Amino acid sequence: MTAKPFRLPALLLTALLGAGCASVPEQAPPAAATAGPSADELFARGDFRAAAEAYLALARNNGTARNHYRLRAAEALREEGDLAGAAAALEGVKRKRLPADEGVRLDLLDAEIALSQKDANQALALLATPDTGLSPELAARRLELTARAQAMTGDAFGAARTRATLDRRLTGSDRGQNQKQILDALGGLGSQALKQRASVLPADDPLRPWLDLALRKQGEALPLSLGSPRRPVGTLMHGAGGPQGREWVREGHYEIHRIALLLPAAGALSAAATAVRDGFFAAHFSGHGEDTDAQVRVYDSGTTPEDALAAYRRAVADGAERVVGPLAREAVAAIFEQPELPVPVLALNQADSGTTPPAGSLAFGLAPEIEGALAAEHMRDAGIGEAAVIAASEDWAERAVQSFRAQFESLGGRIAGTARLKDGEVRYASLIRQALGEPGNAQGRGLFLGLRPAQARLLMPQIRLVDASLPVFATSHMYAGSDNPASDRDLDGIEFCDLPWLFDASTGLPRHDEMARAIESARGANGRLFALGLDAYALLPYLDWLRGHPDDYLPGATGQLVVDPFGRVQRHLTWARFENGLARPVAGSLSVSGTPAP
Repeated sequence: MTAKPFRLPALLLTALLGAGCASVPEQAPPAAATAGPSADELFARGDFRAAAEAYLALARNNGTARNHYRLRAAEALREEGDLAGAAAALEGVKRKRLPADEGVRLDLLDAEIALSQKDANQALALLATPDTGLSPELAARRLELTARAQAMTGDAFGAARTRATLDRRLTGSDRGQNQKQILDALGGLGSQALKQRASVLPADDPLRPWLDLALRKQGEALPLSLGSPRRPVGTLMHGAGGPQGREWVREGHYEIHRIALLLPAAGALSAAATAVRDGFFAAHFSGHGEDTDAQVRVYDSGTTPEDALAAYRRAVADGAERVVGPLAREAVAAIFEQPELPVPVLALNQADSGTTPPAGSLAFGLAPEIEGALAAEHMRDAGIGEAAVIAASEDWAERAVQSFRAQFESLGGRIAGTARLKDGEVRYASLIRQALGEPGNAQGRGLFLGLRPAQARLLMPQIRLVDASLPVFATSHMYAGSDNPASDRDLDGIEFCDLPWLFDASTGLPRHDEMARAIESARGANGRLFALGLDAYALLPYLDWLRGHPDDYLPGATGQLVVDPFGRVQRHLTWARFENGLARPVAGSLSVSGTPAP
C-alpha cells in the first residue's frame, strides 16, 4: 500500500522553519522584509501554494538568503503534495550554505523526492543522519521515510523494525496506519523466517511484541521471556529517617496517597470487575501492600475504549497518583497508545495489539499465554521430549496452545500432534488418535490439555483406555476453583498450574478459605479475579522498582510476579495435582523451571 505523506502540523513546522532564519551562514534573512511575514502567514494558514510562490519571490530578491527561502518554498510545495515542484524549487540549493538544522531538513526532503522517483538507495543514503539533535518531529519523519525506503528495497523486516521504533512517537490515525504497516510487512514473511529473525533480536527489541502478534495470526508464537525471580521486593532497610521520616523503609517502595480504580459498572465484564474490585479493597483494608492510608476512588470505565480514556482523564484531573485498570483489552490498548500518560497506569489486561506499556506503567493480567509457556517448561524439566496437545476451540485455549508449542519447541521438544475439541463432542477416539498417534512406544511423551473441567471429565477416561500411564498437564482452566471430588475423580493424575493463593500456598496474604467464606466474589473461578485485585494493590508501590529490577519479584496471590523488558507482569505459578478428586499443590512446586522458590 502507498503510505500517505508524514505531515507536520502547519504551525509547528512554521516555528521550526522560522527558527532556522537566524542561523543561515551567509546572512540572516532581513527581519523587516515585507514579504517574509506574509509567506509565513500563508504557510500557517495552510495556503501552501501561495506560500511557496511568496518564498520563491523572496529567494529572487534576497540573494544572500536564497538557499534558505528556496528550501522553505520546497517544504511548502511538499505540504501541498507537489514533490515534483519541490524538486524544482531545490535546484541549485547548496547544502553547505545551510546551517545544520536546515541541512537535515534538506536531506529529508531530498530523500522523500528520491522515494517518489523510486530511488530507494539514494533515499537511504540521505537518511543516514543519526537522531541526535533532531527535534522529535524530524526524528519521527526520518524513521518513517527510512521505513518506506527499506520496504522499497524489499527489506520488509527492516521496514517493520524501523516502524516499531517509530510507533511510540506517533498518535491517532498516523499510529494506527503505522501499526497496520508493521503487521503487513511481517505478514509477508513466513513463520520460520519470523522465528529465525526473532532468535537474534535483543530481548528488549521493540519489534518483538509485533513479531509475536504476526506469528499468532499465523497460528504460532514466540517463546516467552519468563525471567528468573530470585529476590523478593520490599526488603526492610535502615532508612536513616528516610523520605517519610521512618527508621526502617522497604526497598523500592513508593508511598501512594491517591489511587484511581477504573472498572466497568455494567456490560459483559461487570461481574469480573466486581471480583477484582472486592480483591483490591480486601488488600487495601487488610494492609496488603502497606499503603493503608491511601485514598481509593472507583471510576466507571464504561464499555468502550473512549469511555475508559474519559475515566482516566477524570482520575488525573482529580489528583490520582496511580491509576489501576481498565479491564478490557481494547481499552488497555487505547490508554497505552496515548502520546503521554501524566499518571502511571497498572492495566488489568494486556493490549489486544503489539502496543506495550509506556515508561512508568505496567500491564498485569491472567494471560493464558503464561500458563502455556510454564507448562512447556515444566514438562521439559520432567524429561518429557514429545508432547501431544488437545485443546478447546476457544480463544483462551488457542493462545495457551500457541505459547505452549513455541516454548516447548524452543527447549528442544517435539509436538507429536494437536487436536481441537468441539462443543458437544462426546466420542473422542479419532481426536485422541490425531493427537497421540497410533499406540506404541510412549516413553518420554506427555499430554498437554487446554480444556475446562466438564470437557476433561469426558475425555480422560477415553485417554486412559489408550494409555493409562500417560502424564497429563494442563492450564488453570482445568480447575473450577473449588473442590468437587465426586465429579473430579476422572481428573486424577492431571497436573495443572494455578494461583498459589487458591491453595493458601502464599504467605502474608488474607487466607483464601476465609475470604471465600466471607465474600461471594472470592469463591470458585472468580477467586482468580479476586486474587488479581489483591495483587494489583500490592504491585502499586513497586511499579518503577520491578521494571528496573528484572531479577526481583513480588510474592503475590496470583504467583511470583516479575516484569519483562516490555513492562508486562509475568506470573510464576504453583503446580497442583488431582488425587481422589481433590486438587492439591505438589510439594515444592511454586517454582521457576523446576527450581523451588525461596
